[in-house]
Amino acid sequence: MLRRWADRWACLNATTLTSSEASQILEFAIALPLLVVLVVAIFDFGQAFNLKHELRNAAREGARYGSSLPLSDITSGATPASVTGVWGLVDAYLVRSEINDCGLASAAPVWVSSTSTGTATAAACPANLTVTIERAYVLNSTIYSVNMDVICTKVSISYPYQWHFSRVIQLLVPGSTYGATLPVAADALMPNMQ
Repeated sequence: MLRRWADRWACLNATTLTSSEASQILEFAIALPLLVVLVVAIFDFGQAFNLKHELRNAAREGARYGSSLPLSDITSGATPASVTGVWGLVDAYLVRSEINDCGLASAAPVWVSSTSTGTATAAACPANLTVTIERAYVLNSTIYSVNMDVICTKVSISYPYQWHFSRVIQLLVPGSTYGATLPVAADALMPNMQ
């Protein structure tokens, strides 16, 4: 491809351009795809970083809300109202932050009472968005040389981020299959108050 460009510019050079003008145009033609890839990569990684920040905030809000709710409802076999409330709060935070919730609002959390874990998965995106809520997460902590178990609420979010960089990298490497969708994950942990 570069050989064709060089041949074309050589023909133009013989007729209308001086050698320095032709070399500058050729250098620009070679550097432009690299600059485009660099700018898109900076934009894309910035977007992914912002998404991770928003997911961490959503998980933190869910964990904070869940930690204030009583644990008495997690012993029943049905999905507890506390898990449904945390899940709804996380979904509302994602929507309010203008992040695609992948249809999470229409998904229902699946409750596993043996592990006190509720998981909601939405599959309307290229990959699954997963929100996991653990109401009785045990955190082993040492405070003043005393080991203790702290019962916490843990909220984990795994979001399928669609990278734009994969489409642009094909300018330099045609046929490249750089990871188009990679998960961005965030979680938060708060000690239960009740």
